[in-house]
Amino acid sequence: MRYKFSLLLGIVLCSLSVFGQEKPLKIGVIGLTHTHVHWILGREDQEDITIVGIVESNKDLAQRYSEQHGFPMRIVYDTMEEMINATQPEAVTAFGTIYEHLEVVEMCAPKGIHVMVEKPLAVSLEHAKKMESLAKKHNIHLLTNYETTWYPTNHKAYEILKSGTVGDVRKVVVRDGHKGPKKIGVNSEFLDWLIDPVQNGGGAITDFGCYGVNLMTWLMDGKRPFTVTAVTQQQQPENNPQVDDDATIILTYDKANATIQASWDWPIGRKDMEIYGLSGVIYADNRNDLRVRIAQGYDGFDEKSYTLDERESPLDDPFAMFAAVVKGKIKLLPFDLSSLENNMIVMEILDAAIKSTKTKRTIELIKQEEP
Repeated sequence: MRYKFSLLLGIVLCSLSVFGQEKPLKIGVIGLTHTHVHWILGREDQEDITIVGIVESNKDLAQRYSEQHGFPMRIVYDTMEEMINATQPEAVTAFGTIYEHLEVVEMCAPKGIHVMVEKPLAVSLEHAKKMESLAKKHNIHLLTNYETTWYPTNHKAYEILKSGTVGDVRKVVVRDGHKGPKKIGVNSEFLDWLIDPVQNGGGAITDFGCYGVNLMTWLMDGKRPFTVTAVTQQQQPENNPQVDDDATIILTYDKANATIQASWDWPIGRKDMEIYGLSGVIYADNRNDLRVRIAQGYDGFDEKSYTLDERESPLDDPFAMFAAVVKGKIKLLPFDLSSLENNMIVMEILDAAIKSTKTKRTIELIKQEEP
């Protein structure tokens, strides 16, 4: 029964028919320097959320985005305190540096304001633990948003794996990357901190490595790996002088392993996953295209292909889901992709991966009772 719920993002759905009749969730946007902010600023009005305030001290950046998306500059504030006092948001979304995520939770949690941050959860495991403690103490939702959470192929892959179609999982390969921040032309406000080891916590190992770790934790139902081994390189020192731009993370479990490839050095951007079971392979090639190969003999196979439609609302959009969670319309189960439980394990693994790159050895995680 648990897996049936997980097919819907591991969510128990209740009374969604009345969701549209309620007042929209009052959301504050904290920061504009993370360009994922365009997801919420450019979102069509679905009457589930309303942006009541924006915090951004860089008024030139705010003005540019105001002209692009049509929000009035009168809702832009210099500080979180000013915005919260003036607008009384029920929830906030953080679109500043990863280092600033802790400050957002420190300000909002004691006020009972729910928080969604962009991936990864925090700049370090130390920050993540402080954020987790505050969220639990003040009983707020603390969610992490990944682009790949909204890929129909990843959820179909989970469904097929849990159905037993390809047998028990033995190996997962996840690849996430592109040419690199400077080469793809991110704006200077984003680039300045994205390639800063303090503000971003690292380079490709954190920016893209977190995707695969998040997905593997979900596929393994929250089981922690026994070991973490990672290697990094700096292939573009002229563009990324302070951080790595290519990383490989290897995770080992009792009867499975994962190879997570994260790069700012690939000529073509990609976010895809391969799941190898005992009797077949699932290829989540991109957001909408998926293939399943069932083994026949030594190297033969029967293949079935899928082109998937987008998921149903509110499971197709981070802000619709955030609103539904805050309003109690849906409940995340532990270790779902956006959940705090999953992303605390992500931070533990990333912490070990960074230690592995520095010490050039495999890091063993302390064994704990599995869920």
